Amino acid sequence: MALSPTAAQRRIIEAADPATGRLRGTPAQLAALVKRGLAFRHPRPPHDHFLTPAGHRIREAADVPEAVAGPAEASAAPDTGGVFAARVGGEEAAPGDTGPARLREVRGAWQGLLELRRMTHPDGSTDRPCAWERSHLVRAAALALEAAGHRPAGPGGDDGYRVRATPQPEAVAVYEPDGDALRGCAATLERAGWQVGEHTEPRTRARYLLASPRKV
Repeated sequence: MALSPTAAQRRIIEAADPATGRLRGTPAQLAALVKRGLAFRHPRPPHDHFLTPAGHRIREAADVPEAVAGPAEASAAPDTGGVFAARVGGEEAAPGDTGPARLREVRGAWQGLLELRRMTHPDGSTDRPCAWERSHLVRAAALALEAAGHRPAGPGGDDGYRVRATPQPEAVAVYEPDGDALRGCAATLERAGWQVGEHTEPRTRARYLLASPRKV
């Protein structure tokens, strides 16, 4: 899990290139950001370092001054010392985990993930998941759904999506009691570069999606 940055590391994050997320710093500083999950080292020469989605969120939060956000919105904004996490469904929402602040956070994280795809795919494409998503399947699928406007289930198991790990390699299960909403989740994941199939649980007869990151 990503760790919160120090004050010095925040300055490096805030100075990142606004378009690409490219970072400048000493090798030790950049390695420390990688260790915290806030940056990654590009696999191709010259092996520059770039912000991860979590790093982008910290940078964007610093770019929104309180005077612009307004008192109510600023008070609801997430603590930039924390790390963004998409709603997988069924968890307790944080006090400030709704409304415009959350929407801005989710959209920013999704844009950061698209940039991560562009920078790590050899062809620069953004139409299919990257290595980070393959190693964080549940979080990646949940981010795609939440960023597209789907509603996660609440702690009481009410209507909404729930993304869960499965025993199958590189596959997650997505549950949504409403059939139309389930098909909407499937369409969203397909647009986000996932292969999706609809299945029925033998015991409960509940319909669910099995989704895997598309490789080509």
